[in-house]
Amino acid sequence: MTTHTAHGTFEVRLTPGDELVERTGRFDLGKTWTGDLCGVGHGVMLSAGNPEAGAAAYVAVETVEGMLDGRAGGFAFVQLGTMDGGAIEQTYVVAPGSGHGELAGISGVLALDVVEGEHRHTISYRLPG
Repeated sequence: MTTHTAHGTFEVRLTPGDELVERTGRFDLGKTWTGDLCGVGHGVMLSAGNPEAGAAAYVAVETVEGMLDGRAGGFAFVQLGTMDGGAIEQTYVVAPGSGHGELAGISGVLALDVVEGEHRHTISYRLPG
């Protein structure tokens, strides 16, 4: 399989839900993806910690529907993010088995760089065949 690379940006909208227990929360997320991946994303995020103090973490599952390098379909990202002492780490992985349409069988990862509030991403992915 050949590894493909896609670049672009996304805008994210978070809608707070109820606090689950002290210092944990639930958010609905929505994204608009532009670039080599054009489409919309919807998901759920759970968070814990104290972001105001620079120490927190989140997990999320997001479904994305649209076009990736001219292929129509969708897939899901599984996300993990941590913030500790100002250092931020984020991991995005395509959920195995989540691809459909022309993106069936997709696997891959996303690297994220936030520059002056803009979310820039690079997706490295593979498709069968």
